Amino acid sequence: MRRVSSLLIATIALSGGVAAAADFQSASGAAVLYDAPSLKAKPLFVIGRDTPFEVIVGVEGWLKIRDASGTVAWIERKAVSERRTLIVRVPVADVLSAPEGNAPPVFKAEQNVVLELVDPAHVSNTPGWAKVRHRDGQQGYIRIAQVWGL
Repeated sequence: MRRVSSLLIATIALSGGVAAAADFQSASGAAVLYDAPSLKAKPLFVIGRDTPFEVIVGVEGWLKIRDASGTVAWIERKAVSERRTLIVRVPVADVLSAPEGNAPPVFKAEQNVVLELVDPAHVSNTPGWAKVRHRDGQQGYIRIAQVWGL
């Protein structure tokens, strides 16, 4: 039993812990995704500006990423923005004036609309909600379960 416990602890330590947070970033502009970390690799497709993705690993100026559809590819690190965005995953999501289910709606966001994450730290202060901004300037709160990128 002691060997199993030691092995489990070592596995958790190497993986960075069970509850390690995913690292999400966004494209700074339209960017080509490749099948390997090289400009000589096969180009797969282009993602648009502000498209969010999950970073799997970084290697010498390249990031291996996963997009909202689950596709894994490589992107040049220089094509990544500091700005965080989310993508709506439900047919229509209400963006509310406060992080409460009965708050008045500010606007509705349709599926695949990209929203800027206004305050990443605020997510932990309002469990289940994220403060977002539409590109036209309107902002409010959206249920985390309705978006991808956190």
